[in-house]
Amino acid sequence: MKSWATLVLTGLLAATPVLAGDSLLDRDFRRLAGKETVNLQATYGGQVLLVVNTASKCGFTPQYEGLEAMHAKYKDRGFAVLGFPSNDFMGQEPGSEEQIQEFCTLTYGVKFPMFEKVQVRGGEATPFYADLAKATGEAPGWNFHKYLIDRNGDVVASFGSRTTPDDPKLVAEIEKLLAAPAPAKPAGKS
Repeated sequence: MKSWATLVLTGLLAATPVLAGDSLLDRDFRRLAGKETVNLQATYGGQVLLVVNTASKCGFTPQYEGLEAMHAKYKDRGFAVLGFPSNDFMGQEPGSEEQIQEFCTLTYGVKFPMFEKVQVRGGEATPFYADLAKATGEAPGWNFHKYLIDRNGDVVASFGSRTTPDDPKLVAEIEKLLAAPAPAKPAGKS
């Protein structure tokens, strides 16, 4: 027979929801063309995030400029654009990570965080992108698909490639999420 304390503790644990964001953002990715690995939860937890699969040779590539402007405008309010290059659509990101980084920096002045080249669709999709698609019911249909993640790490919206960074609906959703308070950090965390 279980003790009263065990029953109470078990009941409390069962009633405590596990946030989807805890597992979604608790992923390690290498910085683009670098060796440093970043845990998304540790680095970006509590921020509003726009996750974008990018490509250098796509008709939507000029969106880099708008994404950088958005990142610069809102970063001090707890926002970040996270770019993930992918060669999944018609081979539009064929270069090495060093070539991608050089292109993004020199052509569009990209300073928002860019990560290792990944696969974003189908059975070969990185688990992060598979989970983003599962959470929204929408996998990227092309380059520059955007997933919006709130301060709790929950995916709240998915925007197709044709949605530009200055789209009023996207901007309004970001501003609404930024107005929400950041979640409290657990005791003992800085």
